[in-house]
Amino acid sequence: MSKLIINRLDYARIKKCISDAKQFKSISKTEADKLIKELDSAEVVEPEEIPSNVVTMNSIVKLSFLNSNKQIQFQIVYPDQANVKENKISIFSPIATALIGYKAKDEIEWIVPAGLTRIRVDAIVYQPEAAGDYNL
Repeated sequence: MSKLIINRLDYARIKKCISDAKQFKSISKTEADKLIKELDSAEVVEPEEIPSNVVTMNSIVKLSFLNSNKQIQFQIVYPDQANVKENKISIFSPIATALIGYKAKDEIEWIVPAGLTRIRVDAIVYQPEAAGDYNL
């Protein structure tokens, strides 16, 4: 598997969200640590340098759960924009944390309440950087 890639603005904004959430105790230490570990292991690049096949903040992604062949589509957003009815999932959710920085066609092992499952990023329906929206 290749190294995760994240743009500099997303990196800084997510780190600030984590810091704020920890201060207000709206994220568990475990989830905060997991997301920080993902961020710190990623290659940080300028927004204009992000390949169009990488999951970034505000991306709309289509996924398959390989164990069940179930497919879902949602947008990864900052916590204050999350709205399940609009399929907008917070970066603090475990699935968004698992996906950020991965590429279309990547397969990821993910632990859900029922145990280990595999998900595949089938497509990135919308990625801000690919659309020229570098400051979302």
